[in-house]
Amino acid sequence: MPTLDRREFLSTASLAAGGALLTSRVVFAGAGEKSRLVVIILRGALDGLSAVPPYGDRDYATLRRELAIGAPGSSGGALRLDDLFGLHPSLPFLHESYQARELIVFHAIASPYRERSHFDAQDVLENGYARPHAVQTGWLNRALAAAASGRPSRKELGVALGQNVPLVMRGPAPVASWSPSRLAALDDDTLERITDLYSHDPMLSQRLADALNADAIASAAQDEKMSDGEEPSMLARREKGAAKGGARYSEIIRTAAGFLRREDGPQVAVFDTTGWDTHANEGGAQGQLALRLGALDSGLRTLKEQLGPVWHDTAVLLVTEFGRTAATNGTRGTDHGTAGAAFLVGGAVQGGRVVADWPGLSARSLYEGRDLQPTLDLRAPLKGLLADQLLVPASALETSVFPDSASVRPLKGLLRA
Repeated sequence: MPTLDRREFLSTASLAAGGALLTSRVVFAGAGEKSRLVVIILRGALDGLSAVPPYGDRDYATLRRELAIGAPGSSGGALRLDDLFGLHPSLPFLHESYQARELIVFHAIASPYRERSHFDAQDVLENGYARPHAVQTGWLNRALAAAASGRPSRKELGVALGQNVPLVMRGPAPVASWSPSRLAALDDDTLERITDLYSHDPMLSQRLADALNADAIASAAQDEKMSDGEEPSMLARREKGAAKGGARYSEIIRTAAGFLRREDGPQVAVFDTTGWDTHANEGGAQGQLALRLGALDSGLRTLKEQLGPVWHDTAVLLVTEFGRTAATNGTRGTDHGTAGAAFLVGGAVQGGRVVADWPGLSARSLYEGRDLQPTLDLRAPLKGLLADQLLVPASALETSVFPDSASVRPLKGLLRA
């Protein structure tokens, strides 16, 4: 489908303008529905002008210089989406998903935040308000609490994989936690003694049972990795050269799928990945950003494979705290910017589209003379997605999930009917 132009975008959406692999944490939560939602936070500020290069914009190559991604068909060129946009060549899975109409690309998108602090921008990205540090809960947790209202109660709505539950998932909806252990496994005798010790305390006993159940699910997911066609020795050789962050990312992806496949499991998952702050030596078609994008793309492919038929009901949202400068800096990288790109991929997505009210990259079009101008408020697709995928009531979206967003209309039609 073609890119929407400015008039079509505004009339249909009714929006206000507005060695380096990955390390991860994951959070799950569920409200008892068949649909699945995955939110991936790319911490550090993804360069949207490289991930989704506007190769058809006449000012792009001049601004980007050696970081510019060439037109489709050129050496190291973009993977074509339409006459204006392409994908970075390290994103073949996302390109396949676009061709299969399972990917929507959002461009010139931003949260309400307009400064350049990673920490404040991430807080706004996760808290759902227009300003940092406004509240100590996250929009996704509040959405789950609203979606679960009136439904049969569950002891816990989710489980977090990682050392901490990120802000986006903190709040009234209960969330458990699990972290890949770096300690040696307990022997059966020790585990039996601990179980006996905890048996007289209902809370500790339940917590131990929950932890053992989560560990069993994760172990089963990792066992599948060793039985999906590769000999252990071959797998070991293939992964020997991978960075620890990449191996841990792969483990979490597979464990995530193990939870999400369960009929009685979580409905929503949140990953976060780091390493996207490319101030120096960012690279173009090759380099450090290309490696990170390749690892992300490979992880998404693995997620689809591991989810199996559940993928049909899944939507995966990839977001970052802000974009990067339109022009390169003096160290062959890019600095903190404003608008960037986001992605929605999955079997539940009505894809094959780029949603972009494209402002252009001419000097007069840049925000503060240096950044891609934001024309799409991130809360618009978030509202549409939460309403359609999690059935969050419209009243809750306006009052508790995104309390100061009355001027931002939900972007509808993101999912298959």
